[in-house]
Amino acid sequence: AADAGADAIRINPGNIGGEERVQAVVKKCTEKHIPIRIGVNSGSLEKSLLQKYNGPTPEALVESALRHAALLEKFHFTDIVISIKSSDVNTMIRAYELCAQRCPYPLHLGVTEAGTERMGLIKSAIGIGSLLQRGIGDTIRVSLTADPIKEVYAGQDILHALGMGQPGPQIVSCPTCGRTRIDLIGIAHEVEQQLRGCHKPITVAVMGCAVNGPGEAKEADIGIAGGEKVGLLFKKGKIIRRVPENQLVSALMEEMNHL
Repeated sequence: AADAGADAIRINPGNIGGEERVQAVVKKCTEKHIPIRIGVNSGSLEKSLLQKYNGPTPEALVESALRHAALLEKFHFTDIVISIKSSDVNTMIRAYELCAQRCPYPLHLGVTEAGTERMGLIKSAIGIGSLLQRGIGDTIRVSLTADPIKEVYAGQDILHALGMGQPGPQIVSCPTCGRTRIDLIGIAHEVEQQLRGCHKPITVAVMGCAVNGPGEAKEADIGIAGGEKVGLLFKKGKIIRRVPENQLVSALMEEMNHL
């Protein structure tokens, strides 16, 4: 992998084998000037640690990571990144907390085998987001049983929700209710897709009715609100004009170009 041009190499303490194999990886990574990520996984933890701690506890995961960091240091290699992943969110969070207290190396955050898109997003947002919010973690990976592109989007969205990463629009939208007279769900999804890749640091509101629209979303830079087959386009709570429902999204995007 190093000879093929990989930017980094991951070793799994649970299955890499003896010291001579680790030393061979260190030699190649030193030669290629690339880092090594010690990737501890609760599903492949060393048997000795499973017996010592009676399972893949946070303490067991951290001991595995630090043991192999010490082994790399023994071979005079310190270009190290550590990841300590578990499919259990609480275990993952506690393991990273402990590791952050005990080692100086960058931490790569992730919930392993997080699941399908729905639950995987929830588990990753809680696990990764709570750690980042407290200043723990340097890089992230969202693992989903879904299209890998959605993994990238999810990672970007977690960073964006915390005010990290590239700037971009913040979408606020209300749930549907008895006052909704437009296809709010469809319009909100269309706006979200249209804004993918936009880097303007603005707040965009997609509201179901005039009550929730210019009023409750008056802090939004720009927004739309539904009506009876017609909607309102507004800026900072001030109505600009009325727009037919089928033109709401295009009118919103056109007006955004002037912001």
